[in-house]
Amino acid sequence: MADWVKVAGSLTAISAGSRTTVWGVNAASAVYHYTNYDGSPWINVPGGLSDIGAASDGTVWGVNSGNQIYRYTGDQSTTNWVGVSGSLVRIDAGSRTNVWGVDSAGGIYRYTNHDANPWIKIPGTLSDIGAGADGTVWGVNAGNQVFRYTGDQDSANSWKSVNGSLKRIAVGSRTNVWGVDPAGGIYRYTNNDAAGGNPWVKIPGTATDVAAGADGTAWHVNTAGEIYRYTGDQPS
Repeated sequence: MADWVKVAGSLTAISAGSRTTVWGVNAASAVYHYTNYDGSPWINVPGGLSDIGAASDGTVWGVNSGNQIYRYTGDQSTTNWVGVSGSLVRIDAGSRTNVWGVDSAGGIYRYTNHDANPWIKIPGTLSDIGAGADGTVWGVNAGNQVFRYTGDQDSANSWKSVNGSLKRIAVGSRTNVWGVDPAGGIYRYTNNDAAGGNPWVKIPGTATDVAAGADGTAWHVNTAGEIYRYTGDQPS
């Protein structure tokens, strides 16, 4: 698979903020941070999570199987994770100030940047969400419909529908958006909603989760837990 290079390890969920900020979770809820060295790629970080979101500025958030929410503080103190009130099943972080999540009922929440009252509910219903470093946010719902957040531009319409069918979505920036369809197909956004009626380019490979960084980085994991980094944008 020329578009992807396999990286040793086993993960069920993955998130990339940038080339050097990649985090993942395995089937046992163990948390891993990429070392930036494929020869020995992963460091285990204490804690147990079911989903994780990593931002280009080093911000990392996660949720566990009990829907509890945590922010990574292991780079600032001896405590690896600080609990934040709320209940979410999916989470993503584009930056310290752009953190979004989805609860078990499909409710959408945005972080207020204030732990004492941490979440604002945003209209709509989603099953997965992706947040970019530049404020870009996309989501998909239980029907695999795709949406881009426009609530910061039009208060009457929080989400704009975009053609396609995806069950997972990842956002690094306005121009680096990736998704996985219900059959495991991998797609990259063309940056043109109207592109021949199909705003997505199919990329070789199959995945269960995908990650997109602000700098163009992309990773995916498949049903076997295998891990791949995208190299299709580099000379072959």
